[in-house]
Amino acid sequence: MLARLLAVFTLMVFSLIASSQVQQPTLTPQNSGTTQLLIAVSPVNSQVVWAVGTGGTYVITTDGGNTWKANVVPGAENLQFRDVQAVTDKVAYLLSIGNTPNTFRIYRTNDGGGTWQVEFINQLTLAFYDCFAFWTGNRGLAHSDSVNGIFPELRTTDGETWLPIAQNMPPALPGEASFAASGTCITTQGEENAWIATGGSSIARILATTDGGDSWNAYDTPLTSNASAGGISVAFRDASHGVVGGGDLSANNTAQMARSDDGGQTWRLTAKPPVDGAIFCLAYANGMTLGGNATPDSNDRTVVVTSEAQPDYDTGSAAWTPDEGNTWYKLPGVSGYWALAFADPQHGWFVGNNGQILKIGF
Repeated sequence: MLARLLAVFTLMVFSLIASSQVQQPTLTPQNSGTTQLLIAVSPVNSQVVWAVGTGGTYVITTDGGNTWKANVVPGAENLQFRDVQAVTDKVAYLLSIGNTPNTFRIYRTNDGGGTWQVEFINQLTLAFYDCFAFWTGNRGLAHSDSVNGIFPELRTTDGETWLPIAQNMPPALPGEASFAASGTCITTQGEENAWIATGGSSIARILATTDGGDSWNAYDTPLTSNASAGGISVAFRDASHGVVGGGDLSANNTAQMARSDDGGQTWRLTAKPPVDGAIFCLAYANGMTLGGNATPDSNDRTVVVTSEAQPDYDTGSAAWTPDEGNTWYKLPGVSGYWALAFADPQHGWFVGNNGQILKIGF
């Protein structure tokens, strides 16, 4: 017995030593030029990054975040932008929400924000478009909560026209929905793979396509799910390996993450992420930017998560794992961020409350 206790004690000591010697990432605060809440972020590469948030606000940097330019889309002053897809320093898409059906819109600029075109205006009562994701600069999907048992999904193949593909989607569970927490409830990979994280019902599911949205399958996850809980953020580093994170938005200390090694068909919970509240966003540090601007290393299993906590989603915390959730390390003092994304391991950005931006690099 004494020998066993000594062995356990020795293992704990070595674990503590190893933890203390882990090289934490570099964190650098940056000035966004706005005090609006920033909700989503999309790097083009290590220099060009777009982020969006409340008050119709978008911010852009073309020098890696040394300077940011903040602006408001004309006519969108009362809207919240919940997602952004950056294509270049000139081309970007924004997804808005508001208090009426027609405030769910998709905007596009071709001149760096000088002018904006409204490509889609929702007319469907009860639709709530949470997030979108793209394979290329003109091929993408937009995802909505279910309406009467149907997901009113949209797809574009030309970057201009958004057409419904609801008939391709699996039937929705009662109350099934996604969460517009960080613009990461949907992710794309390769030429035609996409995954959507859901909750809001009795089971948190992943909706998956391998043919560009022509057909979909639904797979159960072990994440807690109810009217305020489920999968919130999903990411894949290749066609097989991915993670989904979430929790219960109505309570603290509910963060969960699960991992899949078979394209989302089966999932298993990881070790508990050491963050407050629910996971709002997770991202692979290898970078998954649009159009191959970053080349992901499928062997890089580093994932970073950020969370927001009750009562007002103004606190929360962040952590990272080098092995997709087996071991975790907290990021001290990182709080109040809703989203993050990487161009590559050395160039990532958190965005969040009061316009705060934090650059992260491994």
